[in-house]
Amino acid sequence: MYDIVIIGSGVSGAVSARELSRYQADICVLEKEEDVCCGTSKANSAIVHAGYDAAPGSLKAKLNVRGNERMESLARELDFPFERTGSLVLCFQEADFPKLKALYDRGQVNGVRALRILNQEEILGMEPNVAEDVYAALYAPTAGIVCPFGLNIALAENACANGVEFKFGTEVKDIKKLENGFALYTTKGVIEARYVVNAAGLYGDVIHNMVSKRELRLTARRGDYCLLDKEAGNHVTRTIFQLPDERGKGILVTPTVHGNLLMGPTAIETEDKEGTNTTQEGLEQVLKKAGRSVRNLPLRQTITSFAGLRAHAQGDDFIIEEAEDVKGFIDCIGIESPGIASCPAIGEMVASILREKMNLKEKGEFISARKGVLNPNTLSTEARNALIQEKPAYGNLICRCEMISEGEILDAIHRSLGAKSLDGIKRRTRVGMGRCQGGFCAPRVMEILARELGMNIRDITKSGGASRMLSGVNKDTQ
Repeated sequence: MYDIVIIGSGVSGAVSARELSRYQADICVLEKEEDVCCGTSKANSAIVHAGYDAAPGSLKAKLNVRGNERMESLARELDFPFERTGSLVLCFQEADFPKLKALYDRGQVNGVRALRILNQEEILGMEPNVAEDVYAALYAPTAGIVCPFGLNIALAENACANGVEFKFGTEVKDIKKLENGFALYTTKGVIEARYVVNAAGLYGDVIHNMVSKRELRLTARRGDYCLLDKEAGNHVTRTIFQLPDERGKGILVTPTVHGNLLMGPTAIETEDKEGTNTTQEGLEQVLKKAGRSVRNLPLRQTITSFAGLRAHAQGDDFIIEEAEDVKGFIDCIGIESPGIASCPAIGEMVASILREKMNLKEKGEFISARKGVLNPNTLSTEARNALIQEKPAYGNLICRCEMISEGEILDAIHRSLGAKSLDGIKRRTRVGMGRCQGGFCAPRVMEILARELGMNIRDITKSGGASRMLSGVNKDTQ
C-alpha cells in the first residue's frame, strides 16, 4: 500500500508529486499514457498569465498570482525555459474601455504588480505590428511565456529523483473505498493507497464519480492553434490578447520561448475527451481573429497546426479539495487556463492539504535542483568542441531544423523517466518541431530509439499504444 497515489502525470499531477516528495511518504503516480505530458499539458498557449483576469477571491486568481511569482525561481531550480515578456490586452473602441478598466481594477484587487493602461501611441511604440486602430491596452509586465513540456518533464524528473514512483500505461478503471484507504483497479492490477490525488485532467470527473455520490461534470473545450516558423518569431515581442469573453481569453498572438510565433486558441465545446483534431472552421477563426489584433501576420510561414483540450468546471474555477463525502480523496481538477501559470501554487496547495491531514514530516534531504537535456549550442565554442571530443555523439547532427544532436537524443532516452517514443524525444529535445516537422529526422530518430531500447524498429511508436510509425514491415527487418 502506498501512502499517496496521484492519478495523472500532467502538470498538476507532476507538480503535486514534486511538492509532496519533500515529505516522508511512499508516493506513486499512475499515468494511462506512455509518458508524462500527454494530455492538456502538451497542447496549450504556454502563457504564464499575470493574474488580472480571474474573479477576485477565486482559486484561479489566488493561485495564478502566487504561481506567477514563483515561476522564475522554479525555472532556475529545474532548468526549463521561461521568459517574463509581458502581455497586452487590446481595446479597439472607446465604448469598450470600461471593460478594459474593469480588468485593470480586477488585477489591482488580485495583487498583480505594475499594471498600466496604455494609449495608442504607447502601444504602437512597444509593438509596431499591432493593429493601427487600437484604442487602448492593458499592459501586464509580469506575464511571461514558458515551455509547457519542459516544465512538466522537469517537475516529474525532480519528483522521481526524490523517490516518487511512476507507473505508465496504467489506467485506473475503478476505485473502491477501503476501511483505511482505497483500492485502485488498473489495467496493470490492483494498487492500494491511503490517500488519492485525482489529477486526471479531462477525465477528472470520471475518476471523481467512481468514489463520490456528489457527481461532477467537466466540459472539454477544444482550442485550435497555428504555429509559425522562427523567421516570424519577432513579429511581436509580447503576448497580444483581445478583451476576453465568457469562453475565455480569446485568440492570442505570442512569441514562444523557442523563437516561434503562436496563434490561438479557439474555445469549442466537445463531448469527445480525445478530440484533438483541428477543423477548417476553427483554424479560419484563429487566423481571422489573430489578424484583427496584429497586422501583416506572415501566414506563409505557418509550419503546423494543432489542437488541445482543456477541462472546464461548472463553477468556472479550479477544484482543489477533499471530496466532501470521501475522506482521503483529494480532487485537483478543472485546471484550465491559467493552469500553467498557477501550477507552482497548485502543487503547494495539494501538498498543504495532505501535509495537514497525514501529519507529514519533511525529509532530511530534498533534491531541489535538476538539469535538463544539455544543448551543446548553448556552450562556448571551446566547451562544445571539448564535449564532442569526449562524447562524439554530440557532433552528430540529427535534426537540422532545430540543430539537435544524437547526444541530446541519447540523453533524452537514458535519463530518469526517459523517452520511449518519437513524441517523447520531441518533447524533451525539440527534434521534429522545426520547419520540416520531422520529415527528414524521424527515420534517424527511430533507428536510435530501436538501437538504444533494444527494440525492433517496426515497434517504435509516435506516442505509445498502437501508434506504430511503420506498417507492412517484414518482422525480421531491424
